[in-house]
Amino acid sequence: MATYAIGDVHGCFKTLQKLLRRIQFDRRRDRLWLVGDLVNRGPRSLAVLRWAIEEEDRLVVVLGNHDLHLLARAAGVAAPKRRDSLDEVLAAPDRDDLLDWLRTRPLLHREGGFTLVHAGLFPEWTLSQAAELARETEAALRNGAAPGLLASIDRKSDERWDESLENGSRARVALAAFARLRTLEPDGRMCGSFSGPPEQAPEGCVPWFDVPERRSREETVIFGHWAALGLCLRDGLAGLDTGCAWGRELTALRLEDGKLFQQKAVD
Repeated sequence: MATYAIGDVHGCFKTLQKLLRRIQFDRRRDRLWLVGDLVNRGPRSLAVLRWAIEEEDRLVVVLGNHDLHLLARAAGVAAPKRRDSLDEVLAAPDRDDLLDWLRTRPLLHREGGFTLVHAGLFPEWTLSQAAELARETEAALRNGAAPGLLASIDRKSDERWDESLENGSRARVALAAFARLRTLEPDGRMCGSFSGPPEQAPEGCVPWFDVPERRSREETVIFGHWAALGLCLRDGLAGLDTGCAWGRELTALRLEDGKLFQQKAVD
């Protein structure tokens, strides 16, 4: 049995299928961990979602910002973006089943010395605290607070974590980290509008994982979301967004031995 962590798919269904053949994925014994952003940008989001539901018993998926944007559009609290490729999902006869499945995916998964998250973690968080906050925020996404919370996902706001945050503010800021975090200012505030490579970050902004006092170092954190960062493999860290939706590669990392597999984008 093997477990493969796979970077942002973004609707690149054909590339995903070629990658699965490359790693010789066996659904009878192997497992897949996907870092989120199953949908959008690429051409076949509907096919990816239908495949994911079929493979659900062998799959762990955390929610990414594009998955949440899809849910926000379906809820009527977000407008289409210029590069959206979600209309096929929203018009599908099984859209409600697809969206209900997506809505119940976690924001964070911990298992066997690994933590899977889409974007990042505030440095103040231990992994246990991050897991608790993920469960709180997931519950908010599934109840009456969902529309307001979903509406916040597209705001490139400079959120900052504070233990004194309560109720909706607490969930909003936690969700921003799980789904959107890349870099932080010296005061711990997100550099919300920055998405480029680390060396081009605004003065003082550093990657969340390079903050010296980061408390989530006891396990290997696997994440995506940052195509301009590219593949980032370090001790205790695996960034797997290698820009498939931008014509680059889709990446899989076998967790048992750290072996890397990549497939050039074909969609």
